[in-house]
Amino acid sequence: MFDSEQRARTASVATSPLPRQRGNQTKLPLRLQSTGNMTLPLLPGNTFNRNLGKEKFHKSHHFDFPNDVPTMVGEEKPGIGGEPLLGQKLKPKFSVFPKGQGSDAPAWVVFDKQVLCFKAYFQESVHERREEQYRIRKCKIYFYLEDDTIQVVEPEVKNSGITQGTIIHRHRIPLPIPNDDQFYTVEHFNICQEIVFYAKTLMIVDCDQFTKNFLRKMGVKLNPPGCIPEDPYTSKREEMKKNMQPLRPYEKVDKLKQFLDHDTHVLRFYCYWDDSENLFGEFRELILHYFLADDTIEIREVFRPNSGRDAVGVLLHRGKLPKHVPDRLYHPGEITDRTILNTTAPAGPESRYILDSLKTGNVYQEFYKDCDLMIGTVINAWGRKVVLCDCDEFTKEYYRNKYGVVDFTPVKYQSKPTIKIERQIPPYNGFGSEEDSFNSTLSLVPKPPQHNIVQFMEKDRQGLESNVLQFSARLITDDQINSERKFVLSYFLSDDTISIFEPPAVNSGMPGGKFLERVRIKKPGQEIFKSEISEYFTQHDLYIGAKLCLYGNYFCLVDADEYTFCYMEKNADEYQKANICTILTKLKTTGDLHSLEIKRMLSAHDQKRIGIINYDDFRNIVIQIGEGLLTEHEVMTIGRYYSIREEQKTDICLILHVVQEALRKSAFEDFVKISDAFIYEDRQRTGFLPVQESRNILKGFQLLIPNEILDEMISNFLGADGQVAYRNLILGLNWRENPVPPADVKVPFQIKKAGSGEYPPKQVTSINYIAFIEDLFGKQE
Repeated sequence: MFDSEQRARTASVATSPLPRQRGNQTKLPLRLQSTGNMTLPLLPGNTFNRNLGKEKFHKSHHFDFPNDVPTMVGEEKPGIGGEPLLGQKLKPKFSVFPKGQGSDAPAWVVFDKQVLCFKAYFQESVHERREEQYRIRKCKIYFYLEDDTIQVVEPEVKNSGITQGTIIHRHRIPLPIPNDDQFYTVEHFNICQEIVFYAKTLMIVDCDQFTKNFLRKMGVKLNPPGCIPEDPYTSKREEMKKNMQPLRPYEKVDKLKQFLDHDTHVLRFYCYWDDSENLFGEFRELILHYFLADDTIEIREVFRPNSGRDAVGVLLHRGKLPKHVPDRLYHPGEITDRTILNTTAPAGPESRYILDSLKTGNVYQEFYKDCDLMIGTVINAWGRKVVLCDCDEFTKEYYRNKYGVVDFTPVKYQSKPTIKIERQIPPYNGFGSEEDSFNSTLSLVPKPPQHNIVQFMEKDRQGLESNVLQFSARLITDDQINSERKFVLSYFLSDDTISIFEPPAVNSGMPGGKFLERVRIKKPGQEIFKSEISEYFTQHDLYIGAKLCLYGNYFCLVDADEYTFCYMEKNADEYQKANICTILTKLKTTGDLHSLEIKRMLSAHDQKRIGIINYDDFRNIVIQIGEGLLTEHEVMTIGRYYSIREEQKTDICLILHVVQEALRKSAFEDFVKISDAFIYEDRQRTGFLPVQESRNILKGFQLLIPNEILDEMISNFLGADGQVAYRNLILGLNWRENPVPPADVKVPFQIKKAGSGEYPPKQVTSINYIAFIEDLFGKQE
């Protein structure tokens, strides 16, 4: 009972209208909510939440980003959460193509430099003219896809009298009223369709192929192309122009084609003019230039040094050269293409002149053409007989293609021999270097001597390539003490300088050290005060067995290091002492007569009959064969070429003991830095590095270890793929944490000390004399 009465009261209160109150004297105890025909109090459970299911509550901005391009929204700004306001219609954010189709790039990137072109026309009324009532004006409509801008251009028509060109400049054109708040897009264009630009109606009749393909891809069905109607006044003007035929038409001489075809094309002939018969005349060499662009000729004179003539060598300025010299020179204006007949007619605006169409007063002149110029031809250059003797390759090709000329035999001529004055160079005065004194005589302003930069750049030290030839030398003297001294002669290929170093010997009484500073050395027996530059020792003067006189000290080169031998054998074309082909050729000249005796001598020392003999026996036999014509270096070259070298495998413990002993004596303990250097180069962290890269890292720490020992040690830590396991290599070098026990065997290596100059060469012990005999006397059965 209570529930039914309560519902009735609530319903009556909800349906009854609210009483009007004056002012704020009476306040409603509850706030009511209107729901259609019902008004409910604003109490919990009696309200409808309009935000149910709503996720966006942001405030709309004045700017938006359609297609990732910032644009201003303006009055189209929506309400909270992007919902339209009361009476507001939101425009679609995208065009007919929904989001997700096509490229995501902005339009100004996708459609950059892409323009649609339409052919159109519009009709313009003409008032107060009898000849025409309207005009048909052709134009082109350009639609730029990147920003929907439009440009209208009218092509210029000759003698139209109308200001033509750009009719509408490029911008976005609004649609006609009442849709003037919108702009033209690509959807508004089609063939055979009228379009209105600012109250001017244009009829589109056709478009180009790119526009057709683009519209078809958009799904636009193109109409068939139309035609532009004929303009009556234009047709009338063309008909009048056809009927206008002049009674005396002027002759048109078209020289533009010849200029465009042969511009910068010049024929060149080498010629001469013999003027020696006249008083003070002489033989002159000339160059004739024929310009194909306008058939003009220019003649220049060739001046020899100290000829006594002016430097301006133009004998004939550029112009047309007549074949026959006229009797007199014509005045300016006397030679014309046309002549006026009635020159005595009265002057005035109504006067008429008649031109001479028959050219009765024309002066005929014959000029030289390209067909008149051939080798051996004599041309008349204003009374001077010029003989054409030769031409360049371009001229030969021109006459070969145009006239079919094949014979271009030059005409030989002899001019008077010029007296050659030799430069007299004063002798060297002893001040400064000879090169500096010589350069001071070449010009008024002395210049310092130039060094050979190319030789320095090519032969300077490059990585491990030192480009230094080192020889072991001894003094040639009767003094027993000095004859036992050893020297190391170094020749630097970069600047042809020589330095001599004496290794210190124990209990020799000689301190050792630097014997000769690095300097270029002159060859002995030359005059000091002379005009010519002195000769210096070069790399070709150094070989095993050579005797050199260096500042009064006589040296004999007795040996060289392995790098020197390899360098000279690699560049055998420059070093004949290391060229095996040259040496064998020299032996053939003396050994062909005693071939059987030579074979018996070689085979006599081969007791085991295996084709191998000792090097010392082979050396003695080769010296006998050469009969004193072979030097010691050439004998050693033959021995190295036919030697049999066996690689000796050394115990790894012995090598590590030698290396650790050298590092311990030099107090080297930077093994952590070596490890960091290897790890830095190993970007993949594989634990392996190439051999050359590992060798460069160790050489960078300046370890006092010979190259041979270093290479032998690295070869014992190679993996299956030929790379170095650097972690094991570093453990083997670390004498502090992993010392190797000393070995009782004598070490076959010598540690290279700084500046000692000693290099352990590869010993040659056995010679394959069978191969030597085959190369020297041919293959024997």
